[in-house]
Amino acid sequence: MFQKFRQLLSVPETRDKIVTTMALLLAYRVGFHIPIPGTSPEFLREASSSAASTVFGVMNAFSGGAIGQTAIFSLGIMPYISASIIFSVLGKVSPAIEAIQKEGASGQKKINQWTRLVTVPICLIQALFVWFGVFTKTPDILTGGPSLGLAVVVVLALTGGAIFVMWLGELITEHGIGNGASLIIMGGIIANMPAALQRIFTTGQDFYGTVLTLVTIWVSIVVVVVYMQKGERRIPIQYARLTRGRRVYGGQKHFLPLKINMAGVMPIIFASALFMIPGVLFQVMGWSYLQNVFQTTNGFVYVSLYLVLVFWFCFFWNNLMFQPTEIADNLREHGSFIPGIRPGMRTAEYIKGSLQRITLAGAAFLALIAVIPNFVTANIPELRGSLAYFLGGTSVLIVVGVAMDMVDRLNAQLVMHNYEGFMKKGGSAAWAKRGQKS
Repeated sequence: MFQKFRQLLSVPETRDKIVTTMALLLAYRVGFHIPIPGTSPEFLREASSSAASTVFGVMNAFSGGAIGQTAIFSLGIMPYISASIIFSVLGKVSPAIEAIQKEGASGQKKINQWTRLVTVPICLIQALFVWFGVFTKTPDILTGGPSLGLAVVVVLALTGGAIFVMWLGELITEHGIGNGASLIIMGGIIANMPAALQRIFTTGQDFYGTVLTLVTIWVSIVVVVVYMQKGERRIPIQYARLTRGRRVYGGQKHFLPLKINMAGVMPIIFASALFMIPGVLFQVMGWSYLQNVFQTTNGFVYVSLYLVLVFWFCFFWNNLMFQPTEIADNLREHGSFIPGIRPGMRTAEYIKGSLQRITLAGAAFLALIAVIPNFVTANIPELRGSLAYFLGGTSVLIVVGVAMDMVDRLNAQLVMHNYEGFMKKGGSAAWAKRGQKS
């Protein structure tokens, strides 16, 4: 491992990308130490302590736990992620958006520009939500009383901070390792772990026992997540064999991979976002009993409804993003087929059946990952608070998925470098010997 790190740092291009990524992530973390004008240094500690079960759950995870601070980067990368999800869904629903996405680099550039423009109103809406839902109901977080001028300052500061974070993510994608938005989310989540462990140590509880339990749970979840993320169902694909003159083209065998967790973290995000609505409505109406039902993470009603939503959204997302009929048509147009299956409708039905079985296993995995941490944090009080969202299914999948993607990108850099060196040394010598023999 250390040898690979030395090889990475020995390549100037890769070294520059790593240094640029670290510098931009450092700039992102510096923004959390710049407070919003007119606010106290800290707020929402009580609200963010129950991030796994309240309206701040998904917001807290996607902003890297920053929703509990009055920093200009409190919204984090979440508005940009929301805009990206919107255009991903529209690309499968709207024929006009889908046609633009198929235009190649120019179409993708246009979609990216629209995503940036849509991010601005999403930032304004979320900033207004934070102001009216938090600041006005918690006057202690303000240095003065709530006023129109202070509201404008807070909304503009949160919006400007989110836009700046979006720009940092694009810089990481263009000049750094890549996948800047995901790296920002992962960096924000991991950055809160030292403070969370320190909070456990200062509570006077069994620090070592709690840390040992935390490490055991985390390692177990990571192992399961990696195993399921790498798992896939490979459907064999046979290319038709064409004979032209004395040459034979095609006939190769390939695979169509269907990942077990094809939906990623989206079903958990959608289920968590939909679960926020009843809790907020019942809180506004003053129905405390129903509010507690939707906020008791280890209760029967909460767990049952949450499992149903995760399963439903998993099937919905896979059927929306993965079109068996379109894949079957593409295979037939390129002269490919599944051995033993007729091209066309039969192929689409076979792929759809395989997709449904794979989706069932992936939905069960997502539901298990999303629910088990709720029972753990409910039975172990020391793990509540900022560790709750870190053990949640959303955060685990984000951290592990981004880490695996980053490792693949770095391995690709190493393979490319070693492949060039191999061709220059062994390849030319081999061809020279072959030429001498001939």
